[in-house]
Amino acid sequence: MTESLAFEKSRDSLPGPRLPAAGVPELDPASVLPTGSLRSAAPPLPRLSEPELMRHFSRLGAMNYSISQNFYPLGSCTMKYNPVVNEVAASLPGFALLHPYQPEETAQGALELMWDLERALCEIVGMDRMSLQPAAGAHGEWAGLRMIQAFHESRGDLRTEVLVPDSAHGTNPASAALCGFRVVEVKSAPDGRVSLTDLEAKLGPQTAALMLTNPNTVGTFEKDILEIARMVHAVGAKLYYDGANLNALMGICRPGDMGFDVVHLNLHKTFTTPHGGGGPGAGPVGVRSEMEPFLPTPTVESSNGSFRLDYDRPQSIGRVRSFYGNFGMLVRALTYILAMGGDGLKQASLDAVLAANYVRHGLDGVLEFPQPPPCKHEFVASARNLPNGMRALDLAKGLLERGFYAPTIYFPLIVPEAVMVEPTETESKATLDAFIAAVREIAQLAQDDPDRLHREPTSLPVGRLDEVAAARNPVLRWTLAAPD
Repeated sequence: MTESLAFEKSRDSLPGPRLPAAGVPELDPASVLPTGSLRSAAPPLPRLSEPELMRHFSRLGAMNYSISQNFYPLGSCTMKYNPVVNEVAASLPGFALLHPYQPEETAQGALELMWDLERALCEIVGMDRMSLQPAAGAHGEWAGLRMIQAFHESRGDLRTEVLVPDSAHGTNPASAALCGFRVVEVKSAPDGRVSLTDLEAKLGPQTAALMLTNPNTVGTFEKDILEIARMVHAVGAKLYYDGANLNALMGICRPGDMGFDVVHLNLHKTFTTPHGGGGPGAGPVGVRSEMEPFLPTPTVESSNGSFRLDYDRPQSIGRVRSFYGNFGMLVRALTYILAMGGDGLKQASLDAVLAANYVRHGLDGVLEFPQPPPCKHEFVASARNLPNGMRALDLAKGLLERGFYAPTIYFPLIVPEAVMVEPTETESKATLDAFIAAVREIAQLAQDDPDRLHREPTSLPVGRLDEVAAARNPVLRWTLAAPD
């Protein structure tokens, strides 16, 4: 299962690529470019026939793993199935062929869709207004913290610290630091929840916000959330909701009702839009009414059945995204919400929680569980109990060998040899049973034949890599070998 590079497959006997006519008058290159910038010979592009090139890229594509091939239990990332109906809606010519800067009066349908999506998301999370601009969850975090920063500054209150739990997603402290805040870590209690004692000790007049995920990163609901909100608001700070784990709560409870002031959502997690390979994602951020003036500009406004973009927002933190956000993702998300309805979204969350607890129960006695049951939509186990020195990495590689994508490992950092599993609601019981059986088989192999397990995977395009060397000395491009 290997594939040579197109350069390596190239044959000099074939002609080079045939390019279409440029459609503009040809100029002498020397008249528009410095002599030193001109090539003395044609670039060494691969020379292959079109069918050969098509098959080459098809074989490369077949080596990639995706949700369309098998189970993708990537904890924290909510790798749900992306319904085809979403793709049909996003490909409608009236959406797909829009120019993002065409006049508002010719794009009323798109603006209405954005307005409807904003109202739906606000209803789901209990916020008053929402910006659809941010292009990912971390981007939404940054935009939300910038609004919190602007809110405090508008009151002449220059706060310098953001509190972040020690189990938080790594983007939380990164986003806070990027906004210029000092990041203060809040410790977890033995049950994986925020330590109220440590939180109280670190709250003060310098605190701008506490960033929190609920359920938290170990898959446990923060049962003291109302007390946490009271403590945060008592010092004049804001409570920020990281929406990465909303898949456990849709239709059941709302962050706004828990006391959160700012919420970001991951449309590419909870609302079934695709995870991009670096993009496009979507991370809308919602706020309570007192923070509405600081929303990114423009916002979509509705009046007498028509829609417009509002740029006249003097307290806005400004535009945070080119155009108005990743519009194709917005179409997909609203399609999902309309198809599911309120009852369907609630059932999705109930099924996600059921699936996680089912897998957790199936692995009881195989892996360690630092927190007692039940979990919410995901759980964190520890592989430190595997025999013969086997680690979470060995478990992950063994799952790859058996056709499953590996769960998140070594995160969160508060759990040694962490294995973080999120099955989502879109997987069948048969798939979950097969995954449980694979983990049990690997645990038995760790006991009976650890050397074999340590060599896996052996049937994939890539086996065990020297990950330390790859991280320290990455080879990021292929260099054409010098001719003999």
